[in-house]
Amino acid sequence: MTDWAHTIDAVWSGLVATSPLEAASVALGLAYAVLAIRRSRWCWVTGGLSSAILIYLALHARLPMQAALQVYYVVISVYGWWHWTREEEAQGTLIVSTWPIRWHLAACAAVMLISVLTARWLASQTQAAWPFLDSLTTWGSLYATWLQARVKLENWLYWIFIDSVLSFLFGTQGLYFVALLSVVYLGVSAVGFMRWLKTYRTPVHAS
Repeated sequence: MTDWAHTIDAVWSGLVATSPLEAASVALGLAYAVLAIRRSRWCWVTGGLSSAILIYLALHARLPMQAALQVYYVVISVYGWWHWTREEEAQGTLIVSTWPIRWHLAACAAVMLISVLTARWLASQTQAAWPFLDSLTTWGSLYATWLQARVKLENWLYWIFIDSVLSFLFGTQGLYFVALLSVVYLGVSAVGFMRWLKTYRTPVHAS
């Protein structure tokens, strides 16, 4: 009980001490998630701004791969805005689709392999706090974000796993507010999957 009380007190202290930049990133990240569920192209604007802030925060927390990931997010936000805008103008709405299971298996194998190689390099050349988890969540997020930009249903399933790991990763590095955001994203991802699944099964998709 004492350990739990100490943990809760540490988390609360961390939340109270959260910097304005971290709070802004969290708020923008939440806006991104809600807008993504609604398939609004404005999610890419809020997401890009949130990632720009997280580049600085991740570097300060000695998570170089997470910092690199945020740079990718800024770039993919530009692509996502462009692709979703083009799809809406061409079809009147965004059509949710899926990829064959064999593509996912190949992608997961590639993510694991690259993560192991990256982790070994980080462990020997940097002061990365969690080389493998940092690498795995980075490369997995690259894949999941690309799926989301392409309006693929499965992206939400990957985010459920990734956000579970990120909540631990950021929490151990003292970024409690960002860790809490990752926990919230678990619920958001579940809702997003159900909403997109319903859209995927609509007659509009079948036609």
